[in-house]
Amino acid sequence: MMVQPVPDRPAATVTTGGKRLLVAADYHAGLEVALRREGVELRSAAEDRREALLDLVRDERPDRVVLLGDVANAIGSPGDEERAELDALFGALTEHAPVSIAKGNHDGDLAEVVADLGHDDVTVSEGDGLRIGTVGFAHGHTWPSREVLDAGTVCVAHEHPQVRLEDEVGGARTERAWLRGRLSPGPFRERAPDARADGALVVFPAFNDRVGGTWVNENDGFLSPFLPEGMTDAEAYLLDGTRLGRYDRL
Repeated sequence: MMVQPVPDRPAATVTTGGKRLLVAADYHAGLEVALRREGVELRSAAEDRREALLDLVRDERPDRVVLLGDVANAIGSPGDEERAELDALFGALTEHAPVSIAKGNHDGDLAEVVADLGHDDVTVSEGDGLRIGTVGFAHGHTWPSREVLDAGTVCVAHEHPQVRLEDEVGGARTERAWLRGRLSPGPFRERAPDARADGALVVFPAFNDRVGGTWVNENDGFLSPFLPEGMTDAEAYLLDGTRLGRYDRL
């Protein structure tokens, strides 16, 4: 497949339209600000997040960085601390490559913030996603556009997929995971009757390791309006590449 996860990292390279992209999802800048309001005190990981993504950019040298939504954490307008984190992130990334963002449900005012901060090499799509070559990109919180659904491969996020694993003595751990399968056209027919909606589907893990997620092997319930009905034969993979098999049979 043209989507190649970077081993042990919650990101992938994508080759399409003659370009090599680095793709990551659910960055959630400013998460600690929101947690603080809820009474949870955590040291800000803003610099760690930024450096982790920059390390990937330096290693992979993409032509473009694509972020699959929820780059910001505030649903509405980010506060000063979150804006500062976004400003530093975009400034650092665009020293290496332009940035395209598939707008997520936490990115309500992100386009205005990008414009206010003067980052001309950062573009923000509408919520139904964007397409580059034969690959469609959408956050996944709402229905993708027909253009995205007609792509040979569709990349989405929003779920923060995780698997809960138990050992033989009852110990358990939760790990971020990839889901890879195919789109199932049924759920999309009412909104896009003529859409292809049968290409490969990749559901990205969250880049931010503090956001929690959907335990896909525990009937935890999906967040996206088109999942799980909109995918078929999806298998789960750990970040290290371990293939776990069908997510719904784990």
